[in-house]
Amino acid sequence: MTPESFSPAGTYDPAGAPPGCPAHGIGPGGLRRLYGPGAEDLESVYEELRTEHGAVAPALVHEDVPIWVVLGHSENMHLVRTPSHFSRDTRLWGPMQDGTVKPDHPLMPHLAWQPLCCHAEGDEHLRLRAAVNGAISTIDHRGVRRHINRATQHLVNRFCEQGRADLVSQFAERLPMMVMCEILGMPDEYNDRIVEAARDLPKGTETAIASNEYIMDVLMRLTARRRAQPEDDFTSHLINHPARLTDQEVSQHLRLVLIIAYESTANLLANVLRVVLTDPRFRAQLNGGQMTVPQAVEQSMWDEPPFSTILGYFAKQDAELGGQRIRKGDGLILGIAPGNVDPRVRPDTKANMQGNRSHLAFSGGPHECPGQDIGRAIADVGVDALLTRLPDAELACDEDDLQWEETLSNRHLVALPVKFAPRSQQDVMARPAHPAPSQRRTDWQVSTPQREPVAPEPVAPAPVPEPAVRLGAFQRLLRWWRGE
Repeated sequence: MTPESFSPAGTYDPAGAPPGCPAHGIGPGGLRRLYGPGAEDLESVYEELRTEHGAVAPALVHEDVPIWVVLGHSENMHLVRTPSHFSRDTRLWGPMQDGTVKPDHPLMPHLAWQPLCCHAEGDEHLRLRAAVNGAISTIDHRGVRRHINRATQHLVNRFCEQGRADLVSQFAERLPMMVMCEILGMPDEYNDRIVEAARDLPKGTETAIASNEYIMDVLMRLTARRRAQPEDDFTSHLINHPARLTDQEVSQHLRLVLIIAYESTANLLANVLRVVLTDPRFRAQLNGGQMTVPQAVEQSMWDEPPFSTILGYFAKQDAELGGQRIRKGDGLILGIAPGNVDPRVRPDTKANMQGNRSHLAFSGGPHECPGQDIGRAIADVGVDALLTRLPDAELACDEDDLQWEETLSNRHLVALPVKFAPRSQQDVMARPAHPAPSQRRTDWQVSTPQREPVAPEPVAPAPVPEPAVRLGAFQRLLRWWRGE
């Protein structure tokens, strides 16, 4: 697909359009840009594309590189479930092969091929994915839920006496990292630096390179320790799986699991908490016992999935999808958010989707998220335990004042300020101090923590060593994605 090969009738001519005009969202060939001016509200852009083109629409990503965006629910499911036609190997993309997408392209962090299960196919995909699935199968889910509860109490203790908090920076961006460090077998590595690095790494900036180096150093040291002395944790089981991953493969997959789990779960937590605090529909259903916290989490994954899109899938041969002719080498964006609101499956987007898990939040097919149950557990238990501790929490600003950072891949809530009656800290070893029955709200269910070791206090950030030789931006980018 090229901009010149698809020129729908009736499109705007952006030449001469005044600043701020929607025409500035139109690029070569009359195709709609998914970046820059005119693409600040991608939800509206997707609906315009759906109206004009249907379930699969041509569009442009950064530097006006053409791509298809899949908007239909069934079309997205076909995309992920047909590996004979569509691959995640970015080396198949025509613009990558002909040099249109250069090494310094803004989306290269998402496009650079790596020897990971998410990019592999066939026997290699089966080998790598089997190791990841095998390690996940050893996780003690009951023990993890107890740790989530304890970690939540630990985090709430840090701000409960103040009567105010930002539930994004002080909770949603911290709980997933505390839990993932425990699962991977490195609880002592949890600190402010690793949280900041995990938030920074996916951005592809100069600081993201240093953040990646810091995280890879942590994970390579962990791999070496567990290779020498295995324990009962995810990393040890990944190393000891019959697939016999190398140390490089182990550390790279640890980074994949850590960053994807962290980013998606942080977004999910923030989204669920925002809806519970601001949406009267949710409050009414929770108060009336018509919805539990886990059901509220599932509803959020329909309405605000942690990842809006996944870039990308690539056609291995000529195909037809959603009435569009897809040529070999074309790129396609998995449209999670637009697929979840496909009017053919959700004619009423305000309808309750209780009991329906057919959303696209965890993708599907061979590359479906293998750790989705952990993400659900962090959101279920974390939200439940937080609101049990702070039953009177309410938004401390106007809902209209909330702000998001939106990219092609996700929509991240910047802050969620709340206020509540100050209360004393709680021993994380003890059962939660519930309000009296006459005072306690019934918005959520209660978890009962077990006696376990206290979650570790954050330690001082480890310094990031300066490289001995100053490399150019492209060399640093390559080192970043190779994990060097």
